[in-house]
Amino acid sequence: MMFSAFEWMVAMRYLRARRQEGFISVIAWFSLLGIALGVATLIIVMSVMNGFRQELLTRILGLNGHLSVYGASNTLKDYDPMADSLRKVPGVVSVTPLIEGQVMVTARGVARGAVTRGIRPADLAARSMVADNVVSGDLAAFTGNTVVMGSRLANKLGVRVGDEVTLISPKGTATAFGTVPRMRAYKIAATFQIGMYEYDSSFIFMPLKTAQVYFRLPGAVNNLEVFVGDPDKARAVGDLILKKIGRGRVHDWRQANSSFFNAIQVERNVMFLILTLIIVVAAFNIISSMIMLVKDKGRDIAILRTMGATRGMIMRIFFLSGASVGVIGTLAGLGLGIAFADNIEPIRQWIQGMTGNDLFAAEIYFLSQLPAVIDPNEVLAVVLMGLGLSILATLYPSWRAARIDPAEALRYE
Repeated sequence: MMFSAFEWMVAMRYLRARRQEGFISVIAWFSLLGIALGVATLIIVMSVMNGFRQELLTRILGLNGHLSVYGASNTLKDYDPMADSLRKVPGVVSVTPLIEGQVMVTARGVARGAVTRGIRPADLAARSMVADNVVSGDLAAFTGNTVVMGSRLANKLGVRVGDEVTLISPKGTATAFGTVPRMRAYKIAATFQIGMYEYDSSFIFMPLKTAQVYFRLPGAVNNLEVFVGDPDKARAVGDLILKKIGRGRVHDWRQANSSFFNAIQVERNVMFLILTLIIVVAAFNIISSMIMLVKDKGRDIAILRTMGATRGMIMRIFFLSGASVGVIGTLAGLGLGIAFADNIEPIRQWIQGMTGNDLFAAEIYFLSQLPAVIDPNEVLAVVLMGLGLSILATLYPSWRAARIDPAEALRYE
């Protein structure tokens, strides 16, 4: 074995400091607590950042296509034949004709800006992100002059299923007296809540034919929304589509949301660096406590050396004493971090109920629940980093202990 029973016994005895060595023990305990909190915090924060990215990616790509195909002009008239041809491109799962436009929606004297999308009822029903999150009404009623809107938008307007809302288009009708905004009333067929604030509070769907009339695009659409099998290969599929259509533009989801996901990645990297400093500070505490322990145990080291203990044995004894603090702290932080990350939403709700404050406002963070996804590879990296820093922190004090000269240590005893 690398460590003998004698070395383990002495090392563990040094960890259980007597009354006169209590200050050293307190520093060791603070070092253990610091490493545990550092590891736990790092696991929790990384899990939450992973959860943010996954939840946002799932919702954004669940409601929006992986690719958007635009024609040479602002409209596509032969959209059905083009959609049929694009469905044959390798990697393409579905193609949906869309009309998209900005409107002002009003009801009961309240006005809100919204994004309106014209889509065929069958295509909307096939979109699980909306169809599986209908909170009131029925998508079967999504025909004619009806709309489906986000539940938060409906709450802001003070309306519910069966009520009417008025859509006002910024592109009005030119008359002899100037431009008159286009206004039309539509009945609410259903409301949905997908859990992302931006979509729940600003999205409206209307039947494609109704949208063609409202936006004055007879027999045409704005773009074709394409879903692919692997979102990470969307750009390669987009290149194939661009070759097939010959002219036009193809935007993938990375281009449309690049600043958003880049910001998340930068924040994630910065948080990892900052929180790693907690573990580094705790490792320095281990060094200071071990140096004090070596200085305090100088006479004991000299006696052990005169009784036949080798320099290697002395070094291993103090290595075990310091490394034990780091290993126990890292394992405690691992358990605490995983337990907290697995139950972060109930904990948030409990703290929110106790304090009465909203700790996770959907208006700011886009999501209605605090997500956390534990990545085993990241957890392993954090644990290895905690163990590595703890072991490195014990090397110098252990080497100092092994270099003590017995004669010098016992000269004034």
